[in-house]
Amino acid sequence: MLTRPKITEELLDQIRQTIESHPDWGRTRISIHLCELWDWRIPGLGVKDISCRDMLRDLDRAGRIRLPASQNTLAQSPRRSIERLSHDTTPIVCGLDELRPLVVEAVESGCALAEFKSLLVQHHYLHYNRTVGENMKYIVRSKNGTILACLLFGAAAWKCQDRDAYLGWNQEQRSSRLFMLTDNVRFLIPEWVKVPCLASHTLSLVARRISADWETKYGHGLACLETFVERNRFRGVVYRAANWTHVGVTAGRGRNDRQHERALSEKDIYLLPLGPGWRNRLLGERE
Repeated sequence: MLTRPKITEELLDQIRQTIESHPDWGRTRISIHLCELWDWRIPGLGVKDISCRDMLRDLDRAGRIRLPASQNTLAQSPRRSIERLSHDTTPIVCGLDELRPLVVEAVESGCALAEFKSLLVQHHYLHYNRTVGENMKYIVRSKNGTILACLLFGAAAWKCQDRDAYLGWNQEQRSSRLFMLTDNVRFLIPEWVKVPCLASHTLSLVARRISADWETKYGHGLACLETFVERNRFRGVVYRAANWTHVGVTAGRGRNDRQHERALSEKDIYLLPLGPGWRNRLLGERE
């Protein structure tokens, strides 16, 4: 089974029974056992342990299960600092045609990953945090190899009232199909790159390939992209120019704000459907 299992009461009972029957098991052992139980694996690569743990954490945050305390001592120790590389900041001021065709590179490791992290840490206002769960990283280069942009896609928001209303899914559909939605959590065009239409063109190039890249990496494609744009900082112009749809505004609370007390900046919500039948795929319905 490649796709994420549907969150049903029967499945929740299996998870709860596994946790209760093995009080000495940690989260990793629980997730591996469940992957084997459900045959949730990628052929030739083993069980989807990380994806399963992400799902379990989401269910735990939602109060639907109770996981044992994390035994990950790395999470309690200082994070390894990200090396701040020296980047060529020579101004790039020209037309888009002078740089095309752009090259979109999926980043996994090595020098490209080091460059990716360093650019975000030094030049994105939200910096870079360790990625957990399914994600894709991209570097976009000019035809001559010069870095023009970095994009990071990660876990979609567990709940978002306006988004969920627009999609028309219920709680069960959201729980079981959220894996087909990903959030563009970082988008950086360094300040020394001044190229009209570069941002929207970059978003379009990535959108054309991300579902196939996701399927290659994780064994399933995507139906839709989402992003959240801080209203007091940006206007979302580049997303609209790339045909993303504005579907609402966040309530100004984070995913851990269970008491509705933590005030955050409001964000505009944008979605980009990927291919025909995208809504049916998110709802788990036949086209």
